Amino acid sequence: MCGIIGIIGVEDVFINLYEGLLAIQHRGQDAAGAATFDGTSFSMKKGYGLLRDVFDEKHLSRLKGNVGLAHVRYPTYGNSTPEDAQPFMVNHPFGIVMAHNGQVTNYPEVKKELMEKGHRRLNSSCDVEAILNVFADALGMLQGRKWKTSSAQ
Repeated sequence: MCGIIGIIGVEDVFINLYEGLLAIQHRGQDAAGAATFDGTSFSMKKGYGLLRDVFDEKHLSRLKGNVGLAHVRYPTYGNSTPEDAQPFMVNHPFGIVMAHNGQVTNYPEVKKELMEKGHRRLNSSCDVEAILNVFADALGMLQGRKWKTSSAQ
């Protein structure tokens, strides 16, 4: 059981993400993380331990943006290591950040296929990293297609 908070706002969202995570920290005390987006680039901080162990005052100035995703982890799959803290991010075909609460039952098979056929190198034992890469691959396949709009039909 993990806790996830996503916010789209008009000003910097990190302080609201942090306060929200404080309210749901009971859902996961193994690791925590947050990612923000300022319209141009992502900023991310994640680590092992309670919120007070992962975030400090300097992250208020670094995690800028009006869009954010944050996570507290209670491990149901993978190891209890800093590498398994969420959210995860990929840059191709677009910048995508993902957090997950659940368990992918066929994770070992998905990870093996991603590594062997997709030439993806997963850096954790956390199943959401595999989900994110499968999603990014599918989105990449759509990238070359011409998108239809309602006026073009």
